This record gives sequence, C-alpha cells and structure tokens, in this order.
Amino acid sequence: MKTKSDFPSINERTPDGQNIGGSAFKVLVVDDSMFVTKQIGQILTSEGFEVVGTAGDGLEGVEKYKELYPNVDLVTMDITMPRMDGVSALEKIIEFDKDAKVVMISALGKQDLVKKALLIGAKNYIVKPLDRKKVLERVISVLK
Repeated sequence: MKTKSDFPSINERTPDGQNIGGSAFKVLVVDDSMFVTKQIGQILTSEGFEVVGTAGDGLEGVEKYKELYPNVDLVTMDITMPRMDGVSALEKIIEFDKDAKVVMISALGKQDLVKKALLIGAKNYIVKPLDRKKVLERVISVLK
C-alpha cells in the first residue's frame, strides 16, 4: 500500500511559523480575553508557531517574558488589560530586553495608544477583530 510519502506534494512549503533552521518561532501571548488568547494561539499554531506561554495581564506578561527569556521570539500584547496595561508592559519588556519583538493588539479607536506603543518600541500592531491573514502577515513581517 502506498503512503503519503510516496506522493510528494508540489504545494509543500515550510510553514511561516518556522525559522530557516526548521524550528518553530516561540510566541508569548498576553491578553486578558481567553477567547482572543485561544484565537491567536490557533492562528499561530496552524502555521507552525509554538505558543510557549500565555498571560492574562501586563504584569503577568512581563514576569512570563523574563522567565522564558531568551526563548521567546515574539510577544503579542493586548493594549487594554487589568493590573498593568499593554503599553506599560511593553515599556518594562523593552527595558529588560531592548531587542524584544512585540506586536500590539488593539480594539478600534485606540490609535493614540498604538502610536505611543510603536514609539516605545513595538514592532507592529494588529486591530481586533482578528483576521487570520492580517495576524500572520504582521507577525511574520516582524520575524523575517
């Protein structure tokens, strides 16, 4: 009986979530919405990314980043969260690691906070509701 390996796919490609060496890019997802965290996780893992941690607010996100460092390639950071907002958490992460790659996630109408985050050091941003294609586009542009 023939197996899948007997029929190489002409459309096979390296998933976008893998680096040149073939290992998965490691992502920390920081968001107070379990729904959004799950959605981002599904979008990223479908392309071969590895979600190495999640955090429910900015304070926990900073702690988790320091704990996982240097094994984090990218952070997705919600802007509006309890205890510590995403912009403050971004500042703390950049203080700790000036080369951190952080992509902000924001609801519509938060352009002023997005601009501030980009000035502080965020590499890109994604607007909710999440669109799979846009999420992957923005995340990949930061990593490549």
